[in-house]
Amino acid sequence: MPHIHTEPGQHDHTISIYIVRTDFDEPKMMFHFHNKAKLYAQFGGHIELDETPWGSVRHELREESGYNLDQLKLLQPDSGATKIGSAVIHPTPVVHATMGYHGTAGHFHTDSTYAFVTAHAPIYPPEEGESTDIILLSRDEIIAERQMDDITRDTALYILDEILSSWRPVSPTDFE
Repeated sequence: MPHIHTEPGQHDHTISIYIVRTDFDEPKMMFHFHNKAKLYAQFGGHIELDETPWGSVRHELREESGYNLDQLKLLQPDSGATKIGSAVIHPTPVVHATMGYHGTAGHFHTDSTYAFVTAHAPIYPPEEGESTDIILLSRDEIIAERQMDDITRDTALYILDEILSSWRPVSPTDFE
């Protein structure tokens, strides 16, 4: 989806999806080559006007990575609200931050970042028109990768170093 807001100082709400594969000797994180930014990046995209952040996670995950939600476990902290009246509770993001958008002065993305783990390859290929240049990188390879921006790298390392060992894997369908 294109940017919803195009005026200087406006923000688009986006989601980011980091997937950690545990079926190797050490955890590896998946990235795809972002055709616009010309960098390796996490999966994700804009939250459309008619969807929730979690709805965006579901569709971007399938479109870009080939995974269905039921193939993954979502990392969540031990504490967190499970019910607040009739409100729909969304998963806790590992990061919720605002940053400038690559190469566009005065435009911002406010991003909700989610981390998943799996010991399986995706069932499907990425959908037509999505990047098929997907790589799996260990911690050291993430540090060495030159075609990755600092925010992506720092978030990936935060997930590997802090979140992976301290948050519990839960069924993402708990948030349907």
